[in-house]
Amino acid sequence: MRVRNSLFPTLKEDPSDAEVISHKLMIRAGLIRQLAAGLYTFLPMGWRAMLKAIRIIREEMDAIGGQEIYMPALNPVELWEETGRAKDMGEILFRFRDRKERELVLAPTHEEIIADIARREIRSFRDLPQIWYQIQEKFRDEPRSRFGLLRVREFLMKDSYSLCADWEQLDEIYKLHEYAYRRIFTRCGLKFVVVGASTGLMGGKQSQEFMVESDAGEDMTAFCEKCGYAANTEIATGTPQPFEPVRIAEKKKVHTPDLRTVEEVSEFLGLPPAQMLKSLVYVKVSDGKPVMVLIRGDYQLNEEKLAQHLGGAVRPATADEVLEWIGAPIGFVGPVDLPESIKIIADDAFPRDVPFATGANKEDYHVMGYKLDEIRVDEWGDFRTIKEGDRCPNCGNPLKVRKTIEIGHIFKLGTKYSEAMGATFLDSAGNQKPIVMGSYGIGVGRILAAAIELYADESGIVWPITIAPFEVIITAIDITKPEIKKASEKIYGKLMDMGVDVLLDDRDERAGVKFKDADLWGIPIRVVVGKKVADGLVEVSLRKKPDEKIAVKIDDAPKKVLELREILYREIDEKLTNIEKP
Repeated sequence: MRVRNSLFPTLKEDPSDAEVISHKLMIRAGLIRQLAAGLYTFLPMGWRAMLKAIRIIREEMDAIGGQEIYMPALNPVELWEETGRAKDMGEILFRFRDRKERELVLAPTHEEIIADIARREIRSFRDLPQIWYQIQEKFRDEPRSRFGLLRVREFLMKDSYSLCADWEQLDEIYKLHEYAYRRIFTRCGLKFVVVGASTGLMGGKQSQEFMVESDAGEDMTAFCEKCGYAANTEIATGTPQPFEPVRIAEKKKVHTPDLRTVEEVSEFLGLPPAQMLKSLVYVKVSDGKPVMVLIRGDYQLNEEKLAQHLGGAVRPATADEVLEWIGAPIGFVGPVDLPESIKIIADDAFPRDVPFATGANKEDYHVMGYKLDEIRVDEWGDFRTIKEGDRCPNCGNPLKVRKTIEIGHIFKLGTKYSEAMGATFLDSAGNQKPIVMGSYGIGVGRILAAAIELYADESGIVWPITIAPFEVIITAIDITKPEIKKASEKIYGKLMDMGVDVLLDDRDERAGVKFKDADLWGIPIRVVVGKKVADGLVEVSLRKKPDEKIAVKIDDAPKKVLELREILYREIDEKLTNIEKP
């Protein structure tokens, strides 16, 4: 392809609304353009990279027996009501009515539609197992779209779904997907980790996320560098950090006017934050019942763990609700003498025999000196978000907590959807049983964003060769000079004949503009045709090693490009040999 008549616009300055490297560079390099908040058009350079990633995904999914299908993004809401997710998804689900006043939704995922197909088409255990997958647009009404392709309202996903006769079959296909995902992300050139994760609104019994460590990440992941334990902080566990409690001589109520936060009250009372007890009031969405959660003052409540424990979505109680139920404003509530109608659950990080301070259920007052084994606690559990320095649950080594980008997620759904929607089959004994399902997703745009976050330098993008828009760029310094144009066209033609994905910058532009654009685009191999043509030479280099330029004869340039191309592909292929097939 030639640059001269192509839509490859570049910008000199970072866009003012871009916060992370990938967003800035994808705009500046002309890969994408914003249409509205969370909505992006892929321009030719960006779409070529997307198609490279899609090809890899499709090849690996086909290799494990996946069958590609296409499902409508527009769904009747009734299917989502069968599983309860029409309500559970809340405002993230796009909803509207057609001209006949029938309510429709735009699908953020397709478990309900898969279950609907299965209940129509699957009859016997002989029809199982099945792997169906799709690569298409999904929709989520994000409250705050940000970070370019990392949090958008319309996005391209690879979703696959497994249909099995039992959990043993599901285990096998789940492992096949993990294997395929490791190959996909390795072939895309990404450095990633596989971590335990929450099943969230998807439901099910087990899930794993594929994460890329990055400051642009919106997930937090806990790692143990000693034993390899890794989990999203939504589910990560560990031994809490110890603290030295201050002696409290007696139980008493203390006037704490206008002091609401842990930091303010602990300083006023002369206690470490860890000896404060956060008393947080939450509501289970499904039944509207309140629950008070007790958390050590130096930790944060993990809403995902709370939801898992209570068996459904939760939300913080409003100020009016707290005042109605307890008679005190938020910031002054606590478990001492709490009404029996409010369940109390406590995080197990707070020692039961250590006196604490917490709200007194009266405005501007706190109590201190009570112990957890002296008051009503209905249930115990792990409801805190792990902190850096907490001890690994496996080996006791201090945990690290890092920001990560989720690029893939696999779930063992079990029978949640099949039971709700009546997707059953007849087993070998003639008994009707629910299909055991799995779900497996990849955010295609996130692959590109993660690669840019991982490898970009101060000059621009540095693509892995497998997902680069082009493998090679030929930069003709002054295309108006016959000898430069002739050499450029010669190398371009030979590389095209050899099947190399090559871009020729044939614009009548200044050398500086061409060099900066080449750096920005990040194409892995560069051939510079310039002044050395007079000596029969051109320069060949790798984008990731810009200072290592190799002068070669014009006729030898295609051969040198192929050598470098082979090296780049071999680097990725060697990593694939370490992935064991289950």
